[in-house]
Amino acid sequence: MKTVVKEKEYSTYNAKCLGYKHIGEYGHDDGFEEQLYLAEDGQHFIYGIGGPNSPYPEPEITLVKEEKAVLWKKRTT
Repeated sequence: MKTVVKEKEYSTYNAKCLGYKHIGEYGHDDGFEEQLYLAEDGQHFIYGIGGPNSPYPEPEITLVKEEKAVLWKKRTT
């Protein structure tokens, strides 16, 4: 997925995936997946996708600060 945030393009295709988690079962309306990425410019972002009742009813890229990325990584390993 690609998106533009603050006039800069972020893409799951060009970034390094640092971690993955899923909540719920595949196909459930409230289930979702998150992947943590590190972009070439050093910015961390989370790519989320899920069912219609999840936090990610549409695919979404959200920029996160390094501190939040570290906490996310600790919670998923």
